[in-house]
Amino acid sequence: MPHSQIAIIGGGPAGLRAAEIASEGNTSVTLFEAKRSVGRKFLVAGKGGFNLTHSEPVEDFVTRYLGPDQPENFWANTLAGFDNQKVRGWAARMDVGTFVAKSGRVYPKALKAAPLLRRWVQKIKAQGVQFHVNHRLVDFTPGSPHELAFETPDGIQTHTTDAVILALGGGSWPQTGSDGRWTPLFEKLGIAVSPLTAANCGWQVAWPKGYLE
Repeated sequence: MPHSQIAIIGGGPAGLRAAEIASEGNTSVTLFEAKRSVGRKFLVAGKGGFNLTHSEPVEDFVTRYLGPDQPENFWANTLAGFDNQKVRGWAARMDVGTFVAKSGRVYPKALKAAPLLRRWVQKIKAQGVQFHVNHRLVDFTPGSPHELAFETPDGIQTHTTDAVILALGGGSWPQTGSDGRWTPLFEKLGIAVSPLTAANCGWQVAWPKGYLE
């Protein structure tokens, strides 16, 4: 039964970043992705030019992302460690130049996500991370070590690990892997899961009488 010190479930941006950081510490890291390739929603975002970050100061940016259910100073503390300049520097180290548009949004010069994703994955693999695609997590038995079971084209396969990082996405884009199918597994483990709801939605409203007359 294969074993790693850290197993990361999910090959989206969160999972890839977790693998990048974890593997810098000379740790055995294995990343599992349910789809046949990683970063699928990353590529979807690239169809609009790939807005990587925003150039405005963090103290201004965070004022637009506050809410009653968020811990105080959560975004300020989070972004303080990896702000927009560090995001641009991270891309530059992979030879992906960026520019600031008139809107303040920051884009790759190529206006595509694929070159950045390709170089990012190459960097992570060069750090020793093992990738397993077409591996959907179907069971998780906590212990020492933890035992994971995956649905694969070759049937159920198991893997043990000392630690697990879950980067499973929400339920917003099923064709990219964000289908929310992990929620029953969490409930089986006794982990409370709030129902997944849309963060963005459209609505209909009647035009004021005479507006178009």
